[in-house]
Amino acid sequence: MSTLIVGASGYLGSEVVRQARAAGHAVVGTATTAAGGHVPVDVTDRKAVHAVVTAVLPRLVVNCVGHANDWRVLADGGAAVAAEAAAIGARIVHVSTDALHAGRPAWYTESDVPTPVSQYGSAKAAAETAVAAISPAAVIVRTSLIAGTDESKHVRFALDVTEGRARGTMFSDEIRCPVHVADLAAAILELADSRFSGVINVAGPEAISRADFGRLVARTHNLDESAVPVGLSTEAGMGPRPLDVKLDTSLARSILRTRLRPVSEFR
Repeated sequence: MSTLIVGASGYLGSEVVRQARAAGHAVVGTATTAAGGHVPVDVTDRKAVHAVVTAVLPRLVVNCVGHANDWRVLADGGAAVAAEAAAIGARIVHVSTDALHAGRPAWYTESDVPTPVSQYGSAKAAAETAVAAISPAAVIVRTSLIAGTDESKHVRFALDVTEGRARGTMFSDEIRCPVHVADLAAAILELADSRFSGVINVAGPEAISRADFGRLVARTHNLDESAVPVGLSTEAGMGPRPLDVKLDTSLARSILRTRLRPVSEFR
């Protein structure tokens, strides 16, 4: 299958590229630069997006762009990628986030509408709206903290603040459901090859605070757990942030062959 991975140089994108190639896909990846052999594309430039899509003519387009805190990249870029993919009849998988929810004690299902409290969450919610309107057949994957290896920014941050290479705090009042990068990539490719459409939560089944995540990372790296700096997000002066955001993955677990490992199994 001819496959275009947008955001191929990122943590998730590079794993999707690896697994897609292993499965026999003819993969072209885009990134902000040509490093790594990817095609440099600015997703905010509609003409550039059109050029790469019409040159590759992919049957599948996976948009993994996710960590830029930029409305034009996340919302406008997400819409541009979806529009160009839909114009050639490509299957679309758009990766979204749990950060479009504000947080609450109850778990979030796919039917829960976004309630963003941050610019990032608002941009990702806008992208979801655009993608669904452009291509009702698209898959929109809401996920959580992506980890599993030391290349994860969440693992690196936990290690850096624990070992004193950086200043920061692991928040005890922010709850997430970390997902292993390999499981998420496998789930994305499985969904791409299915008839599923719409929003689906793909995250780990185990909820954990960022503080406990930091302690888990310390433990698996033979570090002193008491060295993990712990505090409250609400006292950090960082503005509104999603707090208790747990994704109910009952739907994903009912239709996917891919097992979504709990964070306690990450090594």
